[in-house]
Formats: sequence, structure tokens, C-alpha cells
Amino acid sequence: ARKESPRDALFDALKAQPVLLFSEAPLIPMKSHGAPGVVIFDYDGDGDQDIYVTNGPGMPNSLYANQLNESGVLSFVDVAADAGVAAIDLDGTGACFGDIDNDGDEDLYVLGTGMPNRLFENDGAGAFVEISARSATGGGNLNPSSCSMGDVNGDGLLDIVVANTWSSWDDRLEIFDAFGDIEHNQLFVNKGNNVFMDRSEASGIRDLSGFPAELKGAAGITWAIAMVDYDQDGDVDIVMVDDQGEVLDPAHGGFDRGMIHLMQNDGTGVFADVNVQVGLNRVGAWMSLSFGDLDADGNMDIFVTNLGDYMFTLVPRPFPYTLGSFASRWFLGRSDGSFSDPGVGALRATPFGWGGIMADYDNDGDTDIIYQGGLDVGPFVEASNPGVVLRNNGGADFRYDQEALAKSTNHSRRNVQGVAGGDLNNDGFVDVVSVSSFDLPEPLPLVPYNVDYGSVNDASAFFFPSFTPVSATEFVWNGMEPADGSLSVEINSADNGNHWASVRLMGTVGLTSRGRANRDAIGAVVRFTPKGGDTVMRPVLGGASYASQDSLVVNLGLGDAHRGTVDVLWPGGVRNRFYGLRASEQLVLPEIPCSYDADWSSRHRYRHCVARALKELRHAGKLPRGLAKRLMKSAMRAFHEVHKPGGDDDSSDDAGRRGSHQADRHERGKRHPHT
Repeated sequence: ARKESPRDALFDALKAQPVLLFSEAPLIPMKSHGAPGVVIFDYDGDGDQDIYVTNGPGMPNSLYANQLNESGVLSFVDVAADAGVAAIDLDGTGACFGDIDNDGDEDLYVLGTGMPNRLFENDGAGAFVEISARSATGGGNLNPSSCSMGDVNGDGLLDIVVANTWSSWDDRLEIFDAFGDIEHNQLFVNKGNNVFMDRSEASGIRDLSGFPAELKGAAGITWAIAMVDYDQDGDVDIVMVDDQGEVLDPAHGGFDRGMIHLMQNDGTGVFADVNVQVGLNRVGAWMSLSFGDLDADGNMDIFVTNLGDYMFTLVPRPFPYTLGSFASRWFLGRSDGSFSDPGVGALRATPFGWGGIMADYDNDGDTDIIYQGGLDVGPFVEASNPGVVLRNNGGADFRYDQEALAKSTNHSRRNVQGVAGGDLNNDGFVDVVSVSSFDLPEPLPLVPYNVDYGSVNDASAFFFPSFTPVSATEFVWNGMEPADGSLSVEINSADNGNHWASVRLMGTVGLTSRGRANRDAIGAVVRFTPKGGDTVMRPVLGGASYASQDSLVVNLGLGDAHRGTVDVLWPGGVRNRFYGLRASEQLVLPEIPCSYDADWSSRHRYRHCVARALKELRHAGKLPRGLAKRLMKSAMRAFHEVHKPGGDDDSSDDAGRRGSHQADRHERGKRHPHT
């Protein structure tokens, strides 16, 4: 159960007043029951996925060790205390993980409000050691929401970026005040030996575009942040999403504060915000991120959660609400690096959302969307999201799949915060884990919004009346208390007959003489083409969903195909291709630091590079003999297909080739003209 935060006492005091004025809404504490996040990762290296979830002060965070490998049955044991990651004094929010020292195990970074963050180093034997102070990653006594890992400067080490909000969650003044005491985001660059340097200012991530000139240098309220190679040039960029709050937008005499900021990496860890140039400076109360190729055109797309369309029927505003203005939505990447906003199509309206993921939940070969969330507004609780599964019918044409959750949890009664995806029972289908800050069990009433947007979501759009209105601006608490928050584990039925495969990438910095990618391959972009199907994209992310992180295992749907081709753009720009991934295979694919699309002086030079890397991996005990043979065969086939007369690499682009040229500069002949 999620324990409430100490600031809940402040809300109790407001409830005890004879009357709560609507004008007092800014005094209601933010997330008084907490803002928990969840990650899915294999902390003990036993081959199954475990769960870490944050909690409030006085209650330990939980590390649920999956017993599937030990017993053959999906069950969990909470080992947080024994593993050293209980962090019982922390008012925990988000968390993210990655192998920061490239020693082959997952390290864990945990955020909390009003006190330094915690970095836990995995000792490789099932326990962690806190190294927050020594690593210089505490970050001060700020109020962070989410974090993400990635290698910003191409040195093979994972760095950490943190999304911050405002100075005190004891109230919501900054939601209403234009720029109040809002905290800048932070970037900690890994210098090796588990020591980090704060490069927040020097990196450029605090130079946000889209604000009026007089507000240059201002910060935004950031709920989610991600490192992802959006332009597929071999380095990770940073995407962060901010909250407009109650600040009026330009159309109503105000300005944009809640935007999607895209910080483009120059390859050295210096960033420039290009959100205006690429069309992401759209106002919203953005709260979560997920990435993939929704329309199968080879470009990275983004899904972002938002307030939704329903709560505005209860919130007094000086102007009518325009349907779709605050809808959760997807932005489709174009080949020139910009994004289009196609709207939500036949859905018409969307419910509220915090955490969300992209995944092929039905393994039919395209990319779907799953998201959940609720919000304690104060006078009422926004509960319009029963759990949203958007089934992609191809080309980013989405339909609400009500049947997918018909036998599962009703998330309308859970104030969901963090959401993560991963295959918990190793059946090849993605499962979903979510954590709520509080629940609304029966018989607490859920009241319909009673709006007719012509949307399939209208029928499931509810709210919980925490207060009873006695006038247009006065409310009295009704005495009904929610229950503590809960963890939900939803196991995919995996019964539609579609085929699947999965890959876990392994960077080979420190394992091969030319390896550049971090051991977790965070920042890589996977393309997968089932035989006869469309190519889908799966970036390997070190955190993107609000306060949460998905499993690093890449699940791939084949539909009715029996095999497919995997193409990997590694951090640093190297490209590898693997042919003949078979249905139901679960492979670890290593970085071979020899890019098939490079301008090699001869076929022999390329073959020598591949053979050397495979030999080094075999010597390190990281590569089975049979897989080594398949990797060599695939590497030579990829080289032949690209370099034969009239050959063309159907899975790379100019940016990717440029990155791979940089990675292989020591063993190549001529470069392509555009490099």
C-alpha cells in the first residue's frame, strides 16, 4: 500500500474548514498521497523481470523479486530491505535504472521530494550499496518527478537527467503562477568510477525555447523526461514535457509555458532546444512520454499524455473549452525531423493520463498505446481513465480496445501515477504494471461527467466528488476518505495465436577493442521487420513514462510470420543487422562495432573487423558459438546487400550512416560525400 506524504496533513486542515473556497485551490498540496513510480528490470540477472516501486516516508520502497526462474511460477517476494533499497525515509517519486559502471548488472536511481535523490550501485550478488554522496548525484533538496539514463557524450557511460517541478509541493501556487519558484532540470554526466559531474548549465538543457523574450532563462514544470535518439544520428537527444497549469495561453492573452521541449544533441553532450523548429511547441499539461514508429514510415513518433477532455466540464474557466485542446495525443515524425499533430481521429476525446507506454500488446506487428492516470484536483478527483488500450489498425489509426481490460482492473478507482511495461512471465507478450497514490474502492461513488463528445470514452468518464458544492464557489468536504494506493500487475492473456520474439541488446564497451555502446545499449534504436510485414521501431530507453521505466527487453510481434529481421542503430552510430530471428526466440544480441553500411575499403576489412569482435566476445564468455556463427553470416549478408551494385540499405538513413562513419573512422577507407 502506498503511504500518504506528510503534506497530506495540510489537505486535512483544509478539509476541516467549514467551507473551502474555489479561490483556495492553489493552497491544496500537490499529490498529497504521493507520486509513486515503478520500474521493471532484472536486478539479479536471473533472466526474469523484477519490479521496483516507490513509497512514502515511513514505508519502505518495494523490490519485488520475480520467482519465475526459481519456481516456474510467476510470483514475487519483496526483498527491498535485504537488497538495501528500501529508502524508508524517502518520499519517493520516480525511479530509473541502468548499468552505470558497465559491470553487467543494473544500478538504480530513486527520486524523492524535498531531499537528495538516491543512487544505488548493484553489487552483482543481489544487493545494492548507496553511493549518492560519493557519486555526486543527490541533486539537492528539490522536487523531482522523473528521470532517464543515456550516454550524452558518446563515452560509453550512462549519464542521468532529472525532471524537476517547483520548490514546495505543500501548495500548488506554481500551477497558477506564471513562473513562480520553478526548478530547472538537471543533467549529471558520468566521469567514470561512479562519479558524476553536474553539467546542467553547461549542457544547454536549461535554455528553453518558445517562451517570450522577457522570460528567457525560465524553467518549466517538467513531469517526464527521456533520452532518446529521435533523429537516429547515433547520439541521444533529450525530450522533456512541461505543464501549462492554469496559465492562459496566447490565444487568451497569456503565453505558452507547457510545451514539449526537444533538446537536440550535437554529439558531444551539448544541447539546443529545437521544439519551435520541429513543431512541438504545442501547449498542454504534458505528463508522460513514449516513443516508436506508429505509422511505420521509418521516423520516430511520440505519444504524450495530457489532462484529457473531461475534467474541464467541472473547472470554471473564463472561456469555453475547445474539444481536443488538452487531449493525450501522438505526434508523427517526418523525414525532415519535424512532427505533425494529426489529432486523435475517431477517438474524438481522450481521458486523463499520467504514465503511458508504446508496445505491440497483441503482437500483430504494429505499435499500440497503453496509458492510465487520475488526478486529485481538490474539490473532486478526476477518474475518467479506466485503463486505455489504443489498438493500432495500421498507419497510426487507433481504436479504443475495451475488451483488452474487460476482465482486468478498473483503473477509474485507482489514482494511477507510474506505468511500466515488460514481459513478466516470459510468454512473449507485454504485461503492464502500474502504481496508484490512492484508491477509491466501493462504495465510494463515481459520478459520470455526463458529456456527449461522441467518443467511445464518454461512457467511462467519471469523477469522484471529494467536496459537495454549496454555491458556485464554495465547497464542503463530504467526509469520504480514499484508501491507500495499490500496485496493479496485469498479465497479458497471450491467447490470440500471434507469434513473437524478443531481443536484449548488449553494448560491448570494455568487452571488445572497438565497442562504444554502454552495456545496457540504452539509446539504441531497434527496427524489426517480420517476413512480409511492416518495419516497426523500438528505441531502448532509460526512462520515459512518468516516474517510471519499461523493461529493457525488446518484445517484437510477428503476427502470423515465423521469422523476421532485426536492425540495430547502436549508441555511437554503428549499425548491425541480424537475419532470421525465429518466432519464440529470446536472444541477447551484442554490439558488433563494425557498421555494415560504412564505406569499407574492402569486404575483407569488414569481415576481419566482425571476426575480431566475435572472437573477443567469445573469449569474454558473452557469446555462444552457435549465435556467433549466425551473427557472422548475418553481418556478411548485410554488407553484401548494401554494397552490391545498386544495393541500398533499406533500414538506414543519412544521419545513421554519418554516425556509423564516425564510429568506424579508424578502419575505413573513403567516407560518403555527405559525411
